[in-house]
Amino acid sequence: MPSSHLRACVALLALVAVAGLAPAAPPEEVPGADLLPTLQAAARSDPFAFQLLAHLVDEIGPRLAGSPELERAVGWAEETFKGLGLERVWREEVLVPHWQRGVERLEMLAPEHRQLPLLGLGGSVGTAGVEAPVVVVRSFAELGPAVQGKIVLFNVPMERTRPALRGYGEAARYRSEGPSRAAACGAVAALVRSLATTSLATPHTGGTRYAEGVPPIPAAAITVEDAEWIARLVARGVTVRLRLEMGARTLPEVTSHNVLAEIRGCEWPEEIVLVGGHLDSWDVGRGAQDNGAGVVQVMAAMKLFRALPRPPRRTIRAVLFTNEENGLRGGKDYAARHGSELHVAAIETDLGAGRPLAWAAEGQPEALAWLRRIAAPVGLPVQEGGSGADTSPLAAAGVLGVGLRPEDEQYFAVHHTHADTLDKIDPAALAEGTAAVAGLVWLAANAPR
Repeated sequence: MPSSHLRACVALLALVAVAGLAPAAPPEEVPGADLLPTLQAAARSDPFAFQLLAHLVDEIGPRLAGSPELERAVGWAEETFKGLGLERVWREEVLVPHWQRGVERLEMLAPEHRQLPLLGLGGSVGTAGVEAPVVVVRSFAELGPAVQGKIVLFNVPMERTRPALRGYGEAARYRSEGPSRAAACGAVAALVRSLATTSLATPHTGGTRYAEGVPPIPAAAITVEDAEWIARLVARGVTVRLRLEMGARTLPEVTSHNVLAEIRGCEWPEEIVLVGGHLDSWDVGRGAQDNGAGVVQVMAAMKLFRALPRPPRRTIRAVLFTNEENGLRGGKDYAARHGSELHVAAIETDLGAGRPLAWAAEGQPEALAWLRRIAAPVGLPVQEGGSGADTSPLAAAGVLGVGLRPEDEQYFAVHHTHADTLDKIDPAALAEGTAAVAGLVWLAANAPR
C-alpha cells in the first residue's frame, strides 16, 4: 500500500476513534452539514446539469476512445470547468486503444433468409465473411468438439435482479470471455445474447478480450429476441445457418486525455476527495445514460461547491476519465500518476441518471464506518461491495472507493445501444443524483481528521 494511502487509513482510524464508532450522527453534528440544504436545493433547482448533458450528447455525440468526438468532449469539458472559475483545470495525456467498428452485416441463410440486427463487440477482429451453422450454448461447460467450424451463440440471459447491475455482472463474462473460449474449441465466430432485461429488438455492444495464444474470431451481440428465436429453432432440430461480415479493425494506439479540475482545501489541501466519471462512451447511441449523466453530475457539483460561502477543508478534485469502456486506461493512468497522493475517498458516478438509492463502497472496516457516519445527512444507505470501474485501481491500493447506486433498470434497457439518447433522461432524477453526489463529496471534504 502506498504510504499516502496508509496515512489516509490512519486518518480515518483516528476519526473513528474520536467518534467512538457511535451511531450515525444527526445531520447537524456532521461537519459541513450546515450547508447541505443550500447545496442540495441548488442542485435540484439549477438546470445546469441537464443543459450540459444536452450539449454533450446532442452536439458532440458518441465518444469512443480514439475518435475525434472524444477529444472534442475533452476540450469542451476543460473549457466548461475553466468557465466555472475553478482554481486549477488541466488535462493529462493517456495512451488509449483505437478500435473502429466498420460496416457490419448478419444474415440468416437458413431456415429462412433474413437480415438480423447486430453490434460487433469492441475489440473484435473483422471478417470479410464467415458462413456456418449455429451451435447454441448456455454455459462455458457446453463448449466442446461440437462447436468446431461452427458459429457459437451464447444464449445466456441477464437475470432480473435488484439492482440490475448484479445480473449484468454475472452475464457479462460471456461477452468478455466467450468469444476467445469458443475460438479455443475451434469455433469460427461467436455471437452473444445482448445484456438486457428489457429489449425491443435492440442489440447491446460491449467489450471482449482475446486470450493470448488463441486465434481471435469475430464476435458480435445480437438481440434478445433473435437469440431466443435461434435457440428455439436449434432445440427443435432445425439447422440455422448464418453469414457474418464485420469491417472491424484495431489501429495503432492514440493519445487521449483525462480532464481534471480542483477546488483547493483551506485546511488540509494535501488531502484529496476525488469525484469522477468517465467521459468516453461507445460509438453507438449518444452516451446519455452511459456516462454523460455521470459526467455532468460531476461538473454540476463543482459549480455548486464554487458557489458556497466557504471553501472545503480538503481539496476536491474532479476527474473525467477517458477510455473506461474498452480499456480502463484513464483510471489506470490516474492511479499510476497520482497514487502517491493522499486520497481520503474516491467517489464515482457511472450508472446513469436514475433516482439515487444507495452508495456502494469498498474499503477497510474503519473506513466504511467513517463513511456511514458522514453520509448519514444525505439519507442514502451504504452497502458494502464494489464502487466504480475507474476508481477501482485506487480502491485496490487501499483508498476508500464509493459509487452512486441509482435505479438502474432503465439504464440497462438502453446501455451500450443506439437508444442511449437524451430523451431517456429524467431531468428531475438527474438533479437528485447531482444532489446526492455533491452532498457526499462536500461532507467527505469537511469531515474532521
